[in-house]
Amino acid sequence: MSDTLKAELLAVALEAADRAGALLRDGRPADLGVAATKTSSIDVVTEMDIAAEKLITGFLAERRPEDGLLGEEGASSEGTSGVRWVIDPIDGTVNYLYGLPSWAVSIAAELDGEAVVGVVAAPMRGETYRAVLGQGAYEGERRLAVRPAPGLDQALIGTGFGYLTARRAAQAEVLRSLLPQVRDIRRGGSAAIDLCDVACGRLDGYYERGLNPWDYAAGALIAREAGALTGGRPGEPVSPELTVAAPPVLFETLQGRLEELGAWQG
Repeated sequence: MSDTLKAELLAVALEAADRAGALLRDGRPADLGVAATKTSSIDVVTEMDIAAEKLITGFLAERRPEDGLLGEEGASSEGTSGVRWVIDPIDGTVNYLYGLPSWAVSIAAELDGEAVVGVVAAPMRGETYRAVLGQGAYEGERRLAVRPAPGLDQALIGTGFGYLTARRAAQAEVLRSLLPQVRDIRRGGSAAIDLCDVACGRLDGYYERGLNPWDYAAGALIAREAGALTGGRPGEPVSPELTVAAPPVLFETLQGRLEELGAWQG
């Protein structure tokens, strides 16, 4: 893949994320409510999720009409260029619904199934994280780097929970066993931001069961380009079954402990 194409994809992703972020930040209705639900009654979609995805997909269709699309709110097309955009218009919809600041626009470009560009815009933080495969990860002009890996007992670990009752119960059992073995746990409500927080050194590690490609495509690339390892169960890549991100050494320890606890189950 040429550097010229990488630069073009990054520029398109940054502009799309900036436009969607501005719409979501400045256009949020005071009476924002739930427009629809997905896997359960608490897995919600707002009218702004739909509006932001429409803005992003329309922009991409204008700038890169031969590319494929995969969006959380239903956008899907195959494309003919080998490039596919993986889009989450609001990662952290429940936070957005409640007026909490931890939500983001996540946009990744994949070439032949591999993420090559990732952008996560967090407007309420005033931060946009970006990465290009092989070129490092940045927030503004600052190059991102993970924290030196602590022992598991000194690690601040981020996680999240699904929306199905049985899955949440299984995740709570994993957390109950893991919590006494780490420094502490954080639950921010946006997988994309959690992965970027690993890249920034604001978290030592992160894990979650049940993510979809639009949740992790951009953030996982940013974390890797900042020096983290990412994966699922031992020997497996990141997937909806399990997502783990942490600096080397801590990654292996955390991943192994999650395997023992059956964190992929439920």
